[in-house]
Amino acid sequence: MNLATKMAVQQISPVIWEIPPTEKVGMRVPARIYATEKMLSEMDAGVFDQVTNVACLPGIQRYALCMPDGHWGYGFPIGGVAAMDLRQGVISPGGVGYDINCGMRLIRTDLTVADVQPRLNPLMTELFRKVPAGVGARGFVKLNAKELKQVMRKGARWSVEQGYGWQEDLARTEESGCLAGADPSCVSDHAIERGIHQLGTLGSGNHYLEVQVVHHDRIFDHAVAEALGIHGHGQIVIMVHCGSRGFGHQVATDYLKVFEKAMKRYGITIPDQQLACAPFQSSEGQEYFSAMNCAANTAFANRQIITHQIREAFSKVFNQSPESLGMHQVYDVAHNIAKVERYREGDLLVHRKGATRAFGPGCEELAEGFQRIGQPVICGGSMEAGSYLLVGTSRAMDETFGSTMHGAGRRMSRAQAKRMVRGAQLQQEMEKRGILVKAVSMSGLAEEAGLAYKNISEVVETVESAGITKKVAELLPIGNIKG
Repeated sequence: MNLATKMAVQQISPVIWEIPPTEKVGMRVPARIYATEKMLSEMDAGVFDQVTNVACLPGIQRYALCMPDGHWGYGFPIGGVAAMDLRQGVISPGGVGYDINCGMRLIRTDLTVADVQPRLNPLMTELFRKVPAGVGARGFVKLNAKELKQVMRKGARWSVEQGYGWQEDLARTEESGCLAGADPSCVSDHAIERGIHQLGTLGSGNHYLEVQVVHHDRIFDHAVAEALGIHGHGQIVIMVHCGSRGFGHQVATDYLKVFEKAMKRYGITIPDQQLACAPFQSSEGQEYFSAMNCAANTAFANRQIITHQIREAFSKVFNQSPESLGMHQVYDVAHNIAKVERYREGDLLVHRKGATRAFGPGCEELAEGFQRIGQPVICGGSMEAGSYLLVGTSRAMDETFGSTMHGAGRRMSRAQAKRMVRGAQLQQEMEKRGILVKAVSMSGLAEEAGLAYKNISEVVETVESAGITKKVAELLPIGNIKG
């Protein structure tokens, strides 16, 4: 589909494209898409429709944005970013996503591929045992409702207090692994029922746990890499991608129903019911924000417990303590979230849906260890391709509300991928290429085939060209666990 059949798109730079407000009735600001011309031409029409719908939301500031991994989503496109005025603006679950605080965590080690390759099979088997995956997966942490409410309030700190992690992990987590303003009274009993057994689990879909290798020649900024504990030379790292699972899904479901009714009371009209919203300062808006923070904190706690389990698995297989293996966390960052942040307009509510915070050097919100280099950004590729470690930039703060892409982004639906790929055959082919995959479902594995995703390197080169993120290292898979 060529650009002319989509909308009148104006080229602002080699990788920035703008759709003016005149293109759709109700647009309050322009829509901007970050992409090369080739990537833009291959984006599905839903991206253009959805990003211009987002530009219609009350209180939106500057632009409705879409990152180069953009594709059709629920309400917002995946890769969508929108910042709202706190007084006149709205909050929308469609701008956060059903998997609240789906995010990425990266752990480095002192091990090399030469150390791990001979033991890769038992290692992946132990990881598969320690970190339950799949739709109905239950974790080993047993909680009652009162204890889960403590998790909602404390986030990753709760996990560390229970012995599931190290104090230093918190300083290497966005917001120290806990968002303020979480109020469990705003969470339904049904959401609690869905989430109470899920701590320490991966879930399904595109969530994964991946063992990766960093080669010295795939480090692009050695000084920043060294500051983050990445030296290359066949170094082993572990990446985790998961979120709040059924708990967050239920929170989103509950409040979408609330907001559909609330919009009538507040006289809000929107071009798509999937963008159901409420004024941020309204009772409904504040209650969703509090419940969303509960789900986000639970996701931070979930990834923290998974980190503990990963360390336990490595310790067992290599018969050394996690400390002696150098298993320090690099960073943990959300990519489905809405947060109040300060920009030149003042405090704004920034929605990121399949987009990552990318704060630059000097931002006071960053922990001391990242003040000089900028916030780490963890960008996951497909299980057949590499992933990337990057850092945020000052330009991102000026142009994209401190935001960048979150991953490769899908280029075809799950159903289409399953028509083209057989899971068992894909598993065999990947093993021949040196990537050992453990999967709960062969059908689910087929959905996540590399051909279903955009070229991760093109996505990363686009945001680097735009100056909103800076490459640090490429991380290549050797072992993957899929739900």
